Amino acid sequence: MTKEEFIKALEELHINIDESKLEKLNKFYHLLIKWNEAINLTTIVKEEEVYLKHFYDSLTLEQVIDLNQDLKLLDVGTGAGFPGIVLKIVFPNLKITLLDSLNKRVNYLKEVIKELDLEDIEVECARAEDYSKEHIEVYDVVVSRAVAHLKILSEITFQSVKVHGYLIAMKGNIDIELAESQTMIKELNGKVVEINTFKLPKEESTRNLIKIEKLMPTNKKYPRKYSEIKKSLKRN
Repeated sequence: MTKEEFIKALEELHINIDESKLEKLNKFYHLLIKWNEAINLTTIVKEEEVYLKHFYDSLTLEQVIDLNQDLKLLDVGTGAGFPGIVLKIVFPNLKITLLDSLNKRVNYLKEVIKELDLEDIEVECARAEDYSKEHIEVYDVVVSRAVAHLKILSEITFQSVKVHGYLIAMKGNIDIELAESQTMIKELNGKVVEINTFKLPKEESTRNLIKIEKLMPTNKKYPRKYSEIKKSLKRN
């Protein structure tokens, strides 16, 4: 995806992007490539592929939630900063927390935030199941891109979602995962309210945005220890 194609594709998502934001995305790309040589952040390194598979893909979140609102958002398992850093560049109104369990990625993310002069964005180094127990009903939106089975992801993040807030899972193929996760989502007092399925431009690979609303507070027994969660998934 060329930058011109990127801009046009965003217009179809009803996202208008100005030159200053494009400059920050370009700088972010070069920081990503630089750091990737040292800490292996992504296997996708060609500029046109990064713009399609990382930058554009991150911004498809706009299809299921209005990102122009003043939302407090948690990006779980952000890794190289997707979708969180991209969302912050294009939607500076968002208050974002990036969560990752690996310290070297956290250091990289802090450097990116500093170099891009981003505000109202912070980075936390922790496992999601620990972080959510300490940050109960803090976030309007919790988002995670290609991280963990949906059943596990729901359990380890749902405490952090505000009542009537949303967990949005950004995934590829979901048929089996979704069926295996419905009971847990219900136990967490959640409900799948929208599934947006679409094809990534040019590549034509399938993407899904699963939007889960928190209807009531989640029982304090969740999340369990990660080892217990994994065992329960295997039993099913």
